[in-house]
Amino acid sequence: MEERKPRGFTSRMTTLERAAALGYIPVHVYLLPKLLGALPFLRALDTATLNAIYYAVGTAFMLIFLWRFLRREFDALCDYGPAALLEIAKAYGTLLLCNLVINLALLAIERTDNPNNAAIFSMAGENLSRTAAIAVFLAPLVEEPMFRGGVFGLVRKYSRAAAYGASMLLFAVYHVWSFAAQDPTAWLYVLQYLPAGFLLARVYEKTDSIWTGIFLHMTVNGVSMLIVSALGAYL
Repeated sequence: MEERKPRGFTSRMTTLERAAALGYIPVHVYLLPKLLGALPFLRALDTATLNAIYYAVGTAFMLIFLWRFLRREFDALCDYGPAALLEIAKAYGTLLLCNLVINLALLAIERTDNPNNAAIFSMAGENLSRTAAIAVFLAPLVEEPMFRGGVFGLVRKYSRAAAYGASMLLFAVYHVWSFAAQDPTAWLYVLQYLPAGFLLARVYEKTDSIWTGIFLHMTVNGVSMLIVSALGAYL
């Protein structure tokens, strides 16, 4: 049997698809939360439900405007084959190790209260199944096309190092900026998201398919939700 040769990275986003992915970032990060918060009939809803609506809008946007891109990327995943599972497993193991090191460093300076994690735990207390659906299914389908497909795919055409740096930093800032606006010390938690940002971009690049990053993202969030569920039951 002929050995398969590794392929180079190919960004399959068209110009219009990339414009949609990048254009949705300010909508997702700033405009949509403002809009949802301004609608009177939504104010009575709990945080988990509001976030489910927020991410459902984003998922619908991606499926409508990036459906062909996602379809092409799924074909690429099938071409890569079962080895994609190994890449996901290796990336997840590396992420666990990186998180251990970073969390120990934060523990040494008595900073363990990541506000984003606290918000997720609070939402899970309100509605675990809805929070799990957001974290495991909706968030990866929104965030991977934006940060890896849009940002990484665009910048990599000019600089591989800059592509990693830009996608990692934007992904990390996205998770903490709203908390840091109230407490600037929350910027420290950017460190916790940089390894994930790197590894999500890495599996995308290595397998040449956005779906590998999506499935890795789903795996990371899924395991986290299982831990949250177990802690909730214990507490």
